[in-house]
Amino acid sequence: MISVFLETIIQVIGVILVSPLYSGILDKWKANVASRKGQSIFQPYFDIFKLLKKETTVSSNASSIFIYTPYVVFSTYIVISLVIPVVYPEPILLTPTVDFLGGALLFSLAGFLKIIEAMESGSNFVALGSARATSFSFLGESTLITVFFAVALITGTNNPYIEHEFAQIPQYYLALDHILATVAFFMLWLFETGKLPVESSGLAELGMIDDALIYEYSGKPLALLKWGGYMKQYLLGSVLLNVFLLPWGMQLGVLGAMEDIGIMFIKWLFLLFIALVIDTSLAKLRLFKVQDFLAVAFVLSIMSLLLSVIQNA
Repeated sequence: MISVFLETIIQVIGVILVSPLYSGILDKWKANVASRKGQSIFQPYFDIFKLLKKETTVSSNASSIFIYTPYVVFSTYIVISLVIPVVYPEPILLTPTVDFLGGALLFSLAGFLKIIEAMESGSNFVALGSARATSFSFLGESTLITVFFAVALITGTNNPYIEHEFAQIPQYYLALDHILATVAFFMLWLFETGKLPVESSGLAELGMIDDALIYEYSGKPLALLKWGGYMKQYLLGSVLLNVFLLPWGMQLGVLGAMEDIGIMFIKWLFLLFIALVIDTSLAKLRLFKVQDFLAVAFVLSIMSLLLSVIQNA
């Protein structure tokens, strides 16, 4: 019991403390590709600490939902880190309470709460951003749930740890349904974490999707929302790596859990390199093309689900 508790603590602390680092690394790489020195890879930490010390200003039109929901959103991502294999490859303390579908619903809950809290600010610009997020997220959440249904049919369970073990079997890893599910989930990760080449440096406001939802925040609530965004990126990306793309190499035990943080760092460098290539080599997308991108991801997830049904028939 003590070892399970320690493994749980290591995973949760790893998610909270390490998640901002990967955004800093990616921003640094982007600057280097553009022949700029760029900011430190630790800049996200500096930004968070600076915001935590700043005064919080609240619109006179805002309600208590606007003020307190950032704390709930941040807590939701912590709960997700307690139930899915983002660092440690075996069930931890609260894993039996939630399966893959439950994890997907928690992600959806956090996204829903961010839209609700944004609308409570009374800002017209934020309302526009909320409309964008809503028009895109229905396809993203459908893709997420469909992929997990496909995984459940393939493995005979909705337990993410069983899927992690299945993914290490070569014949399953190379199966077409698994490949389609992996591609769909990767496309979803690009959208959900803002890695799609949509925004232009000269017209940032016109390309805002998720950032528009936190536009009216300042101080500690803004710090928590940004930190929660980094955690969301890390949680989804780690599921992609551990359950779909690179399921090998994870260690067991308390010492193994500490080693897993370093192993995940290596895996994440690979994932960030792919995101860097996509961001720097593709032309900027028009905003309405995001729906086309998500529609392709959804179709791939449906194809994966259909192939899973056929194979299990």
